Amino acid sequence: ALDTDFDGCMDIVKRIAQDPEIYLANSMNPLRMEGQKTVAFEIVQQFDWQVPDWIIIPVGNLGNVSALGEGFLMMKALGIIDRLPRIACAQSARANPLYLSYQTGFKEFHPVKAQRTLASAIQIGNPVSYERAVQVLSQFNGIVDQATEDELANAAARADRTGMYSCPHTGVALAVLFKMVARGDIQPDDRVVVISTAHGLKFTDFKVGYHNGTLPDVVSRYRNPPVELPADYDTVRRTIDESVA
Repeated sequence: ALDTDFDGCMDIVKRIAQDPEIYLANSMNPLRMEGQKTVAFEIVQQFDWQVPDWIIIPVGNLGNVSALGEGFLMMKALGIIDRLPRIACAQSARANPLYLSYQTGFKEFHPVKAQRTLASAIQIGNPVSYERAVQVLSQFNGIVDQATEDELANAAARADRTGMYSCPHTGVALAVLFKMVARGDIQPDDRVVVISTAHGLKFTDFKVGYHNGTLPDVVSRYRNPPVELPADYDTVRRTIDESVA
């Protein structure tokens, strides 16, 4: 482990990877992008080869959205699909360089110092695939939005009430989904895909903290805290009945 953030690690990795004996496997490597393109193929296949209206994806280093776009462009060039979806990139408000650039019409880009966020895998202030992501967003009539800690945590918990077990990064994308619906960007008959980038089991502390009400800067609106009871049938039964009354 290095005593720095993702961007500090990336600076060192880029220098080390100049050695021809070192192989770089992150999204700066185009071969990784080729593998990630298959996400687009799977989406269309699971939609019976129809294109959804929107795809919402949480982004940090921006390799995933770049690959997603390339996958759809490949299918269109091959005649597999006849149109492209719109893409919405979702960022944490504490690590939002793409969002800030989007606000300028992508005329400006300034790396930011990413602040600590519950969505730790996208806690990135200087994404290496910025140029590729902007190109994709331009081709797909895309948008960029952001989510606060409170928004992402509550969005994840809201989804969990339907049987999901969402990671905080998926919470960022879901929070953006709810904003887009509220604004009217997404119409009632639109078909929307939200890409979930991890499973909630990897973020047990996030889940426990949410339901215990201990996450910083989060008001847990869908809190369902554990209830400790004695090993007594009547007590358990009464508690269940009271909770569903």
